[in-house]
Amino acid sequence: MPGRNVQDKVQDYVQDRGGSPMRALVFPGQGAQVVGMGRELAAASAAARAVFDEVDAALGERLSRLIWEGPADALMLTANAQPALMATSMAVLRALDEAGVRVAEAAFVAGHSLGEYTALCAAGSISLGDTARLLRLRGQAMQAAVPVGEGAMAALLGLDFEAAAGAAEQGALETGADAVCQASNDNDPAQVVISGHRAAVERAVGIARARGAKRAVLLPVSAPFHCALMQPAAEAMAEALAGVVIAPPAVPLVANVTAAPVSEPAEIRRLLVAQVTGVVRWRESVANMAAAGVTEFWEIGAGKALSGMIRRIAPEAATRAISTPADVSAATAATA
Repeated sequence: MPGRNVQDKVQDYVQDRGGSPMRALVFPGQGAQVVGMGRELAAASAAARAVFDEVDAALGERLSRLIWEGPADALMLTANAQPALMATSMAVLRALDEAGVRVAEAAFVAGHSLGEYTALCAAGSISLGDTARLLRLRGQAMQAAVPVGEGAMAALLGLDFEAAAGAAEQGALETGADAVCQASNDNDPAQVVISGHRAAVERAVGIARARGAKRAVLLPVSAPFHCALMQPAAEAMAEALAGVVIAPPAVPLVANVTAAPVSEPAEIRRLLVAQVTGVVRWRESVANMAAAGVTEFWEIGAGKALSGMIRRIAPEAATRAISTPADVSAATAATA
């Protein structure tokens, strides 16, 4: 059982830490990006600035200029947003490290969708340069997998995962034999995202409303992520990941598609490929860690969306969103 695996890992961690509060570091996914993110931190921290410089060098372009100056529509492009969010999170993490807060002090790392790559980079499993290049390719491949306008995603609020998945399945059945519509993101107890062909997703939205969803709205995304239509992107990532060194992470990764911890490089590689078409099991990931004894979650990077989800999943756990120099100082003081 995934929960038992998490508990075993946490018990080892408790013994090593002598009973200190247990922390998980979590990293945001696409949608958190905003022009200007990380700029103040880069000005205040040499370690943070070095992250942006290294990502620029790895990509052969000034992604940092786009992150800090825009334009917003260019930053929103999947191929830019994914490495940009990773760079911002890693800059925050390096600033924390510079202040004496170490990744190895955490029980687990986890990330939402692309944030899983950031989590692996944070834990020393994939180099910063390789992570930037993988996310640039991942963004390009996911965008190219489905022609613009043919796919869609929608957020269903007020239905649990089983009900949302049922609405998605019914939407696909009513649209046609080849239609795809699947539950793609199990975010928290009241928010599930569905993904697939636009016509099927639109039909599923209507079905969800009829079945009691409080809200059911199409999302402003350029492709239907985390569903079977992403199979070409999964194949591209399998090829790319085969050529990248993946080391055992310093602390276990709680993987999106299993909601359980993993440290073995070959399994990490397999799960990263499966993640492209698989469900992001965020609710279960957080619930498993919290039930096992993790008492605080630090959201590292842009935005506070994950903190909101975590509070709905595990209201007894403490959350902290860290993105600015002031946030870094406050987090450092809290660990002193």
